Amino acid sequence: MPAPHLGTHSPPGGAPEPTSDVSPWADLATPLTFAYWVPNVSGGLVISEVEQRTDWGIDYNRTLARTAERLGFEYALTQTRYQASYGASQQHEATSFSLALLLATEKLRVISAVHPGMWHPGVLAKFINTADQLSGGRAAVNIVSGWLKDEFTGFGLPWLEHDERYARTEEFIRALRGLWTEEDYRQFGRHYAIDGVTLRPGPVDVPGRPHPDVFFGGNSTAAQAAAGRVADWYFSNGRSLEGYRDNVAGVVAAAESGERTAPARPRFGINGFVIARATEEEAHAQLREIVGRAHRPAVEGFRASVRQAGQSTGDGKGMWADSSFEDLVQYNDGFKTGLIGTDDQIAARIVEFKKQGVNLLLTAYLHFQEELTHFGEEIIPRVRRLEAQLAADHGVEFAPAGD
Repeated sequence: MPAPHLGTHSPPGGAPEPTSDVSPWADLATPLTFAYWVPNVSGGLVISEVEQRTDWGIDYNRTLARTAERLGFEYALTQTRYQASYGASQQHEATSFSLALLLATEKLRVISAVHPGMWHPGVLAKFINTADQLSGGRAAVNIVSGWLKDEFTGFGLPWLEHDERYARTEEFIRALRGLWTEEDYRQFGRHYAIDGVTLRPGPVDVPGRPHPDVFFGGNSTAAQAAAGRVADWYFSNGRSLEGYRDNVAGVVAAAESGERTAPARPRFGINGFVIARATEEEAHAQLREIVGRAHRPAVEGFRASVRQAGQSTGDGKGMWADSSFEDLVQYNDGFKTGLIGTDDQIAARIVEFKKQGVNLLLTAYLHFQEELTHFGEEIIPRVRRLEAQLAADHGVEFAPAGD
């Protein structure tokens, strides 16, 4: 891989992106929310044989979760994998692992990634009600429509075509929300029939939160439309500033179409792999080492599995549709976001994404404990100063975290 260049506003591997104007969807008054991927899957967050001082076990992850909440991270996202694949030879199930982390922390909100088709919405709603009660109102879900065909067919489950998976997801989310907020709930659709169900106890009554947060992701047109109609949070894989603007515009258009059933407009999150080093040169040297030592058979296997995810859509848009081999070494396109450089460069880059509508940054690292700690101690304070200045420059009152 040729050495990518990264200026303050440059993505890896491409020409520098200009400093962006502020999107009409940007929330300049509210501090960014920070989250991290839970490394509950072996192999870390890159498909590479480079050293990763990260462990997928519960003891390591309890310590990491406590560190994260102390440093101001508000969410953690637990991954879902069902079988050994593309370098992830061992994996813990997401919902049970999330509950363990909730019980090990006091403030951190933990998001469980789940697949419609693997779960029934009523069963998941009941599980999350219990997790929410046990944690004092800190459970959340990330609804993953599904892209790995073998995980479904290996269990004898039907594999739906791309847009139908998102139609099922919409029904699934509507069912969750209804079961969490209504008694004697009824819903009859193509995929789910719920006939007069009441779940008690329900979720914890948290001020400002009508029910546990529903995150939902995908880069395709169908995914953006579904998120705009039903999701509380829209997650994007790693993207350039321009690519992210397009994603947000698609979600907002759906949210403003008159078909939205959720109580408020969705908020926006993006994935980014962080490589913070003393100099820009050191950061890019680390990126080159990660890619140079990629586990090629595993990356190629992953590439073959996800190729249909974007290319099977009618317009060719979707997750991984335009991802290179180098991008896929971080399997959520985290290098594309461009959080690679010095602390100051990364903080400035994060604020550029805030200007495009990002409300939450979902981070991943090579060495989680030490690098997440560094991010919390050094980069988050820099981001807060830049956020405050950005708000002041636009005549907006900024409410610092904790106020």
